[in-house]
Amino acid sequence: MSSRMRRRPVKAVALAVAALTVALSWAPGSAAAPAPSDGPSVQAVNFEDTFDGPAGSAVNGSRWQIETGDNVNNHERQYYTAGNANAALNGQGQLVITARRENPGNYQCWYGRCEYTSARLNTAGRFTATYGHVEARLKVPRGQGMWPAFWMLGNDIGDVGWPASGEIDIMENVGFEPGTVHGTIHGPGYFGSGGIGAAYSLPNGQAFADAFHTFAVDWTPDSITWSVDGNVYQRRTPADLGGRQWVFNKPFFLILNLAVGGYWPGDPDGSTVFPQQLVVDHVRVSTSDSPGTTGALRGLAGKCLDVAGANTANGTSVQLHTCNGSAAQRWTVGTDGTIRALGKCLDAASAGTADGTRVQLWDCNGTGAQRWAYNASTRDVVNIPANKCLDVRENGTADGTPTQLWTCAGTANQKWTLGS
Repeated sequence: MSSRMRRRPVKAVALAVAALTVALSWAPGSAAAPAPSDGPSVQAVNFEDTFDGPAGSAVNGSRWQIETGDNVNNHERQYYTAGNANAALNGQGQLVITARRENPGNYQCWYGRCEYTSARLNTAGRFTATYGHVEARLKVPRGQGMWPAFWMLGNDIGDVGWPASGEIDIMENVGFEPGTVHGTIHGPGYFGSGGIGAAYSLPNGQAFADAFHTFAVDWTPDSITWSVDGNVYQRRTPADLGGRQWVFNKPFFLILNLAVGGYWPGDPDGSTVFPQQLVVDHVRVSTSDSPGTTGALRGLAGKCLDVAGANTANGTSVQLHTCNGSAAQRWTVGTDGTIRALGKCLDAASAGTADGTRVQLWDCNGTGAQRWAYNASTRDVVNIPANKCLDVRENGTADGTPTQLWTCAGTANQKWTLGS
């Protein structure tokens, strides 16, 4: 990614964000959120758009705003248009962002008369999130010069500017790499071509434009983990910054766009076919905390579900232990299907589904091994892909007794109560 230049907002969003002074009641405040030792503890935020509506209609204006104009900062070639000209629902529960080689409005770009049109949407002033699981299911375009992206900017960009605001690139693809996507963070001293990230490539020469894929980050205080279709390919923490400032413990807003040309992808050439489309099946954000769903999970003999030794290393055993009120016993049953403690997720080892599969703590990665359903009425904690219960091994009541997956039997060693 050495050729990648800075991806700054176009003029419209810079002005819009600068004007923001009050967050909506369903978003966190604009101040940086604290980072307690037992993981996120912020107001629950849920955002979902499945883009239902009549074919040809514009996106929901209460969730998205449309940016307009060109972008000289990256030397992109497109003009971002308003309304539904280049961003419209297809009537099948999807948003289609279309890049065309045209200029119906005689738009002027940094290089003269614009050659292309496209669209860019963001949630500034409508929705922000601090931590959680952020994902989009997308089918990217193909061809030289195409540059689709799903990313986030710090909500304080109007006050502190970029890169001090921070930027989290969940997914970027450039047309000359049809089988590869990139995930990157940018901040003070590590921006543009100096951003910190990694690439993920499909096997066997597959192209991302051939099918839909789910691109996600799991974001906790001082940790961001990227995945594609549930496959984790990188995790970044302040330790990766070499002493530079970590600017990701505060609210961010979402951005979807399809750029044409620019420093990184290069311009379209004779091989590029227009129009090209970025098809968005859904965008979903769910935090790991919500009112009334955080507390101890009490089970057999009145003892608590516990992270052994309060150790945050991947693979740490999750066990039964005398309740002590520590962060190692404080669990969040999230709206995204995860159960979290110490900033990590309850996980079925190696995605196992057999009776006896060990239960452990692991980086949150969006896989089925970390998808759980808690029923307060029946007091069952069920791993969804396995359809099996969280079970205290051999009905043991001693401190340190490990937990596992086991066929649900309604027995006392499979019953859990979420509370204080």
